[in-house]
Amino acid sequence: MSGIRYDWQESEIRAIYNTPLLELIYQAASVHRQYHDATKIQVCKLISIKTGGCPEDCSYCAQSSRYKTEVKAEALLEKETVVSIAQKAKATGISRICMGAAWREVRDNSQFEDVLDMVKDVTAMGLEVCCTLGMLTAGQAQRLEDAGLYAYNHNLDTSRDYYSTIITSRTYDDRLNTIENVRQTNVTVCSGGILGLGESVDDRVGMLYTLANLSPHPESVPINILSQVPGTPLADQPDVPIWDVVRMIATARILMPGSDVRLSAGRAKLSQVEQAFCFMAGANSIFSSDDNKMLTVTTPCPDYDTDREMLNLLGLSMRPAHQKQQTVPTPAVVG
Repeated sequence: MSGIRYDWQESEIRAIYNTPLLELIYQAASVHRQYHDATKIQVCKLISIKTGGCPEDCSYCAQSSRYKTEVKAEALLEKETVVSIAQKAKATGISRICMGAAWREVRDNSQFEDVLDMVKDVTAMGLEVCCTLGMLTAGQAQRLEDAGLYAYNHNLDTSRDYYSTIITSRTYDDRLNTIENVRQTNVTVCSGGILGLGESVDDRVGMLYTLANLSPHPESVPINILSQVPGTPLADQPDVPIWDVVRMIATARILMPGSDVRLSAGRAKLSQVEQAFCFMAGANSIFSSDDNKMLTVTTPCPDYDTDREMLNLLGLSMRPAHQKQQTVPTPAVVG
């Protein structure tokens, strides 16, 4: 397969997703090698700059104020704290810092000014900076670009049809509008979803359909695995089978060949062998941590040393910041 398409049909996506597993992995691995250096993995660090107290009702989220979880509302971190965390992460080879705030939407206030200052200072370190701050206006997106922001994360979570089962405090179109506002700038888009919400295969296909028909595709597509959080409505959901995760990664890789596919939340549940299958299927980014947590105390994340050992074992290296993927497909080499 070569060339990037924006006119996928749901029937085509369903057929790819249901391809016999080893053939699917082979096809995805071949596409991956056409567009990316398969020996490189981008390692990211997620910093929760504003934890807890979110007014939204996302059924999976430990940070919602509507559920009784271990997470307590905290104030916005000081810029110096964020910069210090970023400096330590950079020293270990991390090339992308993602800053998340448990907000429904960005407000034009002093806290947003503080976040802009954080973006400026961490960007000045030569790192890619991604923010996930909730809904965003076009003007706010422009201010983030002016501050040097590299990427904005706003996940679709699931399909349009299933979305209202998981979240009622905003709409699917609200999410798409924020992505469109980011697209009015030069900030890249990071948007994916979560497996394990009780969704069907058709819902997974539907989410990929929406993402794969955005033009351009999101430069970054995170595939998250639900972390069941006590106190949330989805606390008792069963674990997602590893082969479902691999199918989703492989399908995303084939549909959006130029995008980074990020094996994101939930990776701590996977063995090295399971993660290796994800990399073979086209995942080329992970989140790592120095404190064994990804976003909150309820979302575990492998640590830097463990990840470095795994990458060394698999013959993979950490991709530097701002290293673009190949823009012109090269023939896959077989043999």
